Amino acid sequence: QVQLVESGGGLVQPGDSLRLSCAASGRTFRGYTVGWFRQAPGKEREFVSAVSWNNYQYYTDSAKGRFTISKDNANNIVYLQMNSLRPEDTAVYYCATGRPITSMIRFVAGYPHWGQGTQVTVSL
Repeated sequence: QVQLVESGGGLVQPGDSLRLSCAASGRTFRGYTVGWFRQAPGKEREFVSAVSWNNYQYYTDSAKGRFTISKDNANNIVYLQMNSLRPEDTAVYYCATGRPITSMIRFVAGYPHWGQGTQVTVSL
């Protein structure tokens, strides 16, 4: 059974950057898709970004040009570099892994394994 642990969240000001990490134990990320989702208070969990088993990257429109997902296969970690952060990026960020079909990569239901989340707060 894979276990995922996110880290790197925090309180930052608008325009700042953060790098989130998702570390896996129990099995490797090789051959699996890893996604980042976020959930703001009172809202549904939503897709942010994903990297597929063959390193294809997916982003939601609000993340394009500001966030970059990357995979370190040697250390079994997936990163989400977030630049130019905005107050609306405030949420708990979760990583997830699985083998979703392409049409399900952007959906919560595509991933059976989830981390506990890390809080990102963007505020003056």
